[in-house]
Amino acid sequence: MKPDAPEPLNEHDLERLQALLDALPAPLEPLDVTMLDGFLCGVLLQPKPVPEAEWLPHVFDVDGRKLPPGVDVAPLRELIRRRHAELDGAIRRRDWFDPWVYELDEDASASETVMPWVAGFAAATSLYPALMELDNPELLEPLATLFMHLDPEDLEDADELLAEIETLEPPQQLDEAVEGLVRSTLLLADVSRPLPRKPAVRPGGGPRRMSGQRNGPPRRR
Repeated sequence: MKPDAPEPLNEHDLERLQALLDALPAPLEPLDVTMLDGFLCGVLLQPKPVPEAEWLPHVFDVDGRKLPPGVDVAPLRELIRRRHAELDGAIRRRDWFDPWVYELDEDASASETVMPWVAGFAAATSLYPALMELDNPELLEPLATLFMHLDPEDLEDADELLAEIETLEPPQQLDEAVEGLVRSTLLLADVSRPLPRKPAVRPGGGPRRMSGQRNGPPRRR
């Protein structure tokens, strides 16, 4: 990690972040930390950077309503910026990252467990549709891998996406579902945030790591 890079959030930071979100006054409806994580990925995958002033209000309130007078969100903003920077670096480098996904009760399926993360991602792509509007067939499979965890009725006018989802087998294990979140994020980045072209590897050169390839096992919080 570069010396000037923000420190990744630890467990204490994560608990504080959720507490600060919970403390925002009504009628605000803030995202929880799981939805926030998916939302940030949806924002970061846009072909053009989305200014913080546009997306941050939707973290404090899903509808982007103004904060009541006197509400200090500086500590909350600092934690959100750190996670945004951490995810941005991982996406830029095509590195594996640990999504903020919480295990639910023992009867919950893998799809039910990752659904809040995907809902946050979907909220971002609804607010900022440029990613979804890209005309590239390479988007279809990773988008289907993400949106398969949502209710099909939420995918209006997405016949091609729904047809692709029908061809996929829902993950049975949470590790598999979490891996799908990360792999799909990195594959989408290959389309919306392509890496600069590198010179061809000379004969005898080592293999290059493929985008979306797993570097290590996902960890669940």
